[in-house]
Amino acid sequence: MAELSRRDALTVARIVRVNHAGEFGAIRIYSAQILVAEHFWPDCVPSLSEMLGHERQHCAAFLAAMPARNSRPCRVMQFWSWGGWLLGFFTALLGPQGIWACTAAVEATVHRHLDDQLNYLAGRDRELHAVILSIREEELAHLHHAEQQLQAPGLLLKLLRVAIAIATDCLIWLSTWGDSVRMAHALKAAKLS
Repeated sequence: MAELSRRDALTVARIVRVNHAGEFGAIRIYSAQILVAEHFWPDCVPSLSEMLGHERQHCAAFLAAMPARNSRPCRVMQFWSWGGWLLGFFTALLGPQGIWACTAAVEATVHRHLDDQLNYLAGRDRELHAVILSIREEELAHLHHAEQQLQAPGLLLKLLRVAIAIATDCLIWLSTWGDSVRMAHALKAAKLS
């Protein structure tokens, strides 16, 4: 890891923290969805179980990355935990389209933030950059799978996706103390230059 300024080191620690929290939230979403789907939508369970396995691996990778970066679990972990579980439970009650709309909304938001993080980490933390890059591919596969399952979503599912994306962005902002916005601006500036 390169020698970082105090501000950059703090941002890197926040990246690890928010990614760990997000993966934990995803574990809770998929766990609740599987609980409901086992009873009502069993065809969804194999895909959800596979995604849950990926999220557990991602969560462990970010937890392992914390000590070297002076990071620790997020203070608002309960929001990620209970929010994720409730989101997973209620979207699963809407049926397979609710499940896949939720997955698509969360994964699209996460994918955008991972791109911002990768841009920020380039030249700052190669090891974490590599971890996020490998995880990004699986998250993108989750997004593509969810979008393939959606059948001409109506207004309710479109509104659901927007609401989930906004809630996810808010939790990410809260968990990074606003650094997520700074990273997004840096990525936009890099694309323009």
